[in-house]
Amino acid sequence: MLYPILTPSRFLCDLSGIWNFKLDNGKGFEEKWFEKPLQDAMTMPVPASYNDLKEGIDFRDHYGWVFYQRCISLPEMITRQRVVLRCDAVTHHAKIYLDGDMVCEHRGGFLPFEVEIADKMTAGEHLLTIAVDNVIDYTTLPVGGKGDMLGGLMGGMAEAGNTKPQNHPNFDFFNYCGITRPVRIYTTPESYIKDITLVPRVEGTKAEICYEIETADQKDNMASQEECKVEMYDQQGNLAAESTGTKGILNVQQVHLWQPLNAYLYQVKVKYGTDEYTLPYGVRTVRIEGEKFLINEKPFYFKGYGKHEDTFPNGRGIHLPMNTKDISLMKWQGANSFRTSHYPYSEEMMRLCDREGIVVIDETTAVGVNLQFGGGANFGGTKIGTFDPEHGVKTQEHHQEVVRDLICRDKNYACVVMWSIANEPDSAAEGAYEYFKPLYDLARELDKQKRPCTLVSVQMAEPQKDCSGELSDVICLNRYYGWYFGGPDLEGPELALRKELSYWKKLGKPVIFTEYGADTVMGFHDTTPVMYTEEYQVDYYKMNNSVFDEFSMVVGEQVWNFADFATSQSLLRVQGNKKGVFTRDRKPKLAAHYFRQRWQEIPDFNYKK
Repeated sequence: MLYPILTPSRFLCDLSGIWNFKLDNGKGFEEKWFEKPLQDAMTMPVPASYNDLKEGIDFRDHYGWVFYQRCISLPEMITRQRVVLRCDAVTHHAKIYLDGDMVCEHRGGFLPFEVEIADKMTAGEHLLTIAVDNVIDYTTLPVGGKGDMLGGLMGGMAEAGNTKPQNHPNFDFFNYCGITRPVRIYTTPESYIKDITLVPRVEGTKAEICYEIETADQKDNMASQEECKVEMYDQQGNLAAESTGTKGILNVQQVHLWQPLNAYLYQVKVKYGTDEYTLPYGVRTVRIEGEKFLINEKPFYFKGYGKHEDTFPNGRGIHLPMNTKDISLMKWQGANSFRTSHYPYSEEMMRLCDREGIVVIDETTAVGVNLQFGGGANFGGTKIGTFDPEHGVKTQEHHQEVVRDLICRDKNYACVVMWSIANEPDSAAEGAYEYFKPLYDLARELDKQKRPCTLVSVQMAEPQKDCSGELSDVICLNRYYGWYFGGPDLEGPELALRKELSYWKKLGKPVIFTEYGADTVMGFHDTTPVMYTEEYQVDYYKMNNSVFDEFSMVVGEQVWNFADFATSQSLLRVQGNKKGVFTRDRKPKLAAHYFRQRWQEIPDFNYKK
């Protein structure tokens, strides 16, 4: 799916702004709110998560449907083209109505979907309604449980006597919801460019870019016989390569490679009949060789974070200024990478990372695929296997859809160097291999660049039983030795960490620590480091990093987390998760300065020879 842009052949209209909004009282569909203007509506910005934008717990923790609404109209000359309504992200289930008729339905809150509407865009104004459902359960990604994960695992708020319907996230971040990314209308000619796939091959100073252009004709939904021309321009606007046909090779002499923190983007311009589309594109290679993770044939070392799309009051809503600030802070520290924990980030962020040279591990929405969180609390104390055919998760089919849609959206980004199939699943359980093997196979089939694949392993999974050891190209570990496991004493956790790494060393694969961290309240200090102080956070990281440096196969460290973020309420979450090296408003803790010194001394390439 191509990112919507203005071109000589394509019109683009952003529907961002203040919409009418109303929480469903249980009668929204019965009374057909989508057929007429909302009564007693409140104002709501689009895009944004709605949870923190109005006051009251009933609003912030609303369970179920909400309705967004506005009027739209288009110039008559625009409707002569193919007209598409596109939503970049609606969390988690959307129904789109135009003049009371449902034109589209979509499940999954972090990837785009679209529908053609030209036949409905007659002269005059039209009523656009988007109904949004935030309910999560055993069929959704992310997964919702029958009990609260934090409550069961960490002593959360008691639920005795609570009869109000509510979500129970099986994950440790707030379930922000709504129309969180832009809604747009764009047009194309009837014969149009549907998709572009680019695959680089580099040898010395030369590169071959194998391309495939998918085209379509609105009349019969089949490719027509229009002429297709593909041109590639360098950053100075000089023609670097050209070819004709919907499949072929662009031969680039003296290629400029896209490098971490040193991005170079070509412009690939495709013309098909009267349609035109231009794609920014970085040329780079990625592959695994033994214990090494190679970018452009050089051993790369990941320095960075797990992150969240989380700001106040936007929630999970897109925040372009903060995206820019975050990357500025990364570069200030000497970081070169992050993981899109625990869902695909906005395409605006991916395009920014391509421009800035930030390396990305791209993750699906599969967080919470683990019913062992809470020791069986999700089932009233009865332990049920995550992949139990009758009582376990029912996410396999949707998981495949997410993998397919993620790779379709992000396959051409140079910044994306690896696919993460899931975060902290029950990967050592019975049935885990059978659940995840088809997902790895699908990702490897779909990605023509053949990027490495991984899943991010939870600490409670026994390494010897963890199916990621067999399935993953890179072992990604979330480990909290010295916090959840062993803190505040750091000597015992250090020995345990070293022991576990000795096991992973035997596999001969690269290892990246994709999470490790300690909750730290900004401004808490002590002469003797104790838990929750900034001094303890620094000592915790120093211990872990000293062990990482001993093992040649450890090719990366991504701390948890870049910044403090919102979570569901619990006794161990004081207005959110405080593991950030920055506060939620991006003020540095002591650990931020520690990592700035460490990462500036560690080279991006050839750290461990």
